[in-house]
Amino acid sequence: MTVLILCLFLATIITRILPAFFVTRLTLPEWLVTYLNYIPYAALGVLIFPGILSAVERPVYGLLGAVFATVLALLRVPLFFIVLGSIVFVYLITL
Repeated sequence: MTVLILCLFLATIITRILPAFFVTRLTLPEWLVTYLNYIPYAALGVLIFPGILSAVERPVYGLLGAVFATVLALLRVPLFFIVLGSIVFVYLITL
């Protein structure tokens, strides 16, 4: 059991910690840095979209809430009010 824990610890250290030391020495092209900056947004979208479709009884209500949240975001409304406004909006249209 101890050997297994030690092996898992080493695998985690090698794959997560060591690359951080080597990446700081690399000089990446600007286009690659720009591309890598979009990955968190894409991952977040993949995580949120299924919830939009399944959070309420009809998927169209979730899509309308997402559109409403997008409009609020484009208007530069603070994040707290985007979330709160979307919840209230979906609640009102489901009544």
